[in-house]
Amino acid sequence: MTQIEFARKGKITPEMEYIAHDEGVSPEYIRDGIAQGEIVILTNSKKPPKKLIAVGKGLRTKVNANIGTSEEHAVLEEEIEKAKVAIEAGADTIMDLSTGGELAKIRRTIREVFPGPMGTVPIYEAAINAARNKGGIIFMDENEIFDTIEAHAKDGVNFVTVHCGVTLETFTRLKNEGRLMNIVSRGGAMHLVWMLANKKDNPLHTYFDRLLEIAHEYDITLSLGDGFRPGSIKDATDRAQIQELILLGELKERANKAGVQVMIEGPGHIPIEEIELNVRLEKKHCKNAPFYVLGPVVTDIAPGYDHVVAAIGGALAASYGADFLCYVTPSEHLALPTPEDVREGVITTRIAAHIGDLATVSYTHLTLPTKA
Repeated sequence: MTQIEFARKGKITPEMEYIAHDEGVSPEYIRDGIAQGEIVILTNSKKPPKKLIAVGKGLRTKVNANIGTSEEHAVLEEEIEKAKVAIEAGADTIMDLSTGGELAKIRRTIREVFPGPMGTVPIYEAAINAARNKGGIIFMDENEIFDTIEAHAKDGVNFVTVHCGVTLETFTRLKNEGRLMNIVSRGGAMHLVWMLANKKDNPLHTYFDRLLEIAHEYDITLSLGDGFRPGSIKDATDRAQIQELILLGELKERANKAGVQVMIEGPGHIPIEEIELNVRLEKKHCKNAPFYVLGPVVTDIAPGYDHVVAAIGGALAASYGADFLCYVTPSEHLALPTPEDVREGVITTRIAAHIGDLATVSYTHLTLPTKA
């Protein structure tokens, strides 16, 4: 059984006990939040992380650090150093976004180094392997996508970004929108290129039940990615973004009914006056699912200082109810982050999360654990 299935039967698992103690809330609060799909425990039933983390309603805002190679620069030792720096700076989770080098080896090594939950974007590996072995992403086989997701789960990954809301229907909204930046999500673009070339819809949506079977077997969390997220504040909160969000809300309910935990990923570039609206829209249409946001980045004109820009947006998003902040480093939009960029990004984002928590986290309505 998965954590959400245990919770719905009224059972408090050792994982729920651990999280309750860590967060300073009652085990019943954690259990009920998981049962409602408002809290997720980032775990893996076959290979749990050394340190458990939960994300969601009434808990402290968590911080994620992205690391990973590129085709032009793939040095495993550097990624190990970045992972260690992220630990020292206080990152709650890490994501390996590698697209260069020996992808499986890089993922497994980072999994061994980082004690907390780890996330990945499996479509990257599936697409890169198709490009390397078959000559192009468009030749990727549907089964390879699901096989890659399962391989990540077997390696002990705790949450995966899956762009299930990038469909031919949602794409029509984008075509009619007149965006400045169109698609800036790498995973979203990979899916769309394959879909248009093969004249098929997104396998992750068409065969969503197959994805749920994998996630259920390993009790990993699906982080439903925002493939149509805006890449400029000019494009924020448009029809394409909202159409995808509505679809993700429907998929979240299907997943929860199947015993699978879900987070929803949020847009990157949002003008400051629309942050509250975006959080409220996610909470309404996705039934209070944990909201995982990049930044948000509240202006497009500060490359080199986007960690500051994102901290401003992140503090506001957390204060309005966002649950999980993906850090932004000074290298955002410019280059791969250095270890020092990682440190700067984590610390800046932790400050933003703390500021948001000052406005939202209150345990006065809960039964606190009894002190020994």
